[in-house]
Amino acid sequence: MKNPYLIDEPTAISFSGGRTSAYMLWKCLEAHDGKLPDEAVVTFANTGKEMPQTLDFVQACSDNWGVDIVWLEFVSRKKDPQVVNYKTASRNGEPFDLLTSEKKYLPNPRMRFCTTELKIVPIQKYMSSIGHTDFITAVGIRADEPRRVAKQKAKDDYIVPLADDAVTIETIRDFWGSQSFGLELPFMPDGTSNASNCDLCFLKGRQIRASIMRENPTLADWWIGQESKIGGRFRKDQTSYQDMKVIATDQPNLFDFGNDESISCFCGD
Repeated sequence: MKNPYLIDEPTAISFSGGRTSAYMLWKCLEAHDGKLPDEAVVTFANTGKEMPQTLDFVQACSDNWGVDIVWLEFVSRKKDPQVVNYKTASRNGEPFDLLTSEKKYLPNPRMRFCTTELKIVPIQKYMSSIGHTDFITAVGIRADEPRRVAKQKAKDDYIVPLADDAVTIETIRDFWGSQSFGLELPFMPDGTSNASNCDLCFLKGRQIRASIMRENPTLADWWIGQESKIGGRFRKDQTSYQDMKVIATDQPNLFDFGNDESISCFCGD
């Protein structure tokens, strides 16, 4: 059986900034004796709404493992993405804001164009710009995420090496427990972090977003500003970010947001 981490054709290793995709990167490096082949390009697409700890982690992986990671940011649907780095990366939602200003409406659970335009397309455009018009994308999805695995395996140009290697959340926990550095965000039972990816993403459960707002109320202001700018809501089936912030911070006992589950998306792992 072929080592699922061996790369022998143009490949974008999509690093989301999470522990699982970082482990995938490490296994790819291990399979190539610590140095990836020229056909492999490690990419991190920054939305500008990632937590600071996520950006720190991406850079720490690069520094500790001696691997180049291409940081990409959306500029316009008509332009190639901007290549940035740890120091110059957006930290106040600038790429996301550019996208909603251009689209003139907000993404929502049924139209998640933020994932497509801020994550997937920038990687595709960058790979094309360096001459890889035909390539595959390696994504960090584990064997214990069968629905996500099936969705990606249905695509001809995506591979899921972790799933092919039967990697589960226990593997990820054990690995990061033995490392000298890691993602400084809480490790949830399912392997994710409540604050990973876009800090108050509308796909996260309301209780999760409310708890993040209670700890850091100012994070809500960007999302409130987006809803005000567009004149709409990210979730028409839920309260606005403005009202959620008020309830979460000023009246925490007034309303129980419930335990509605987060909705999975391509952005995280």
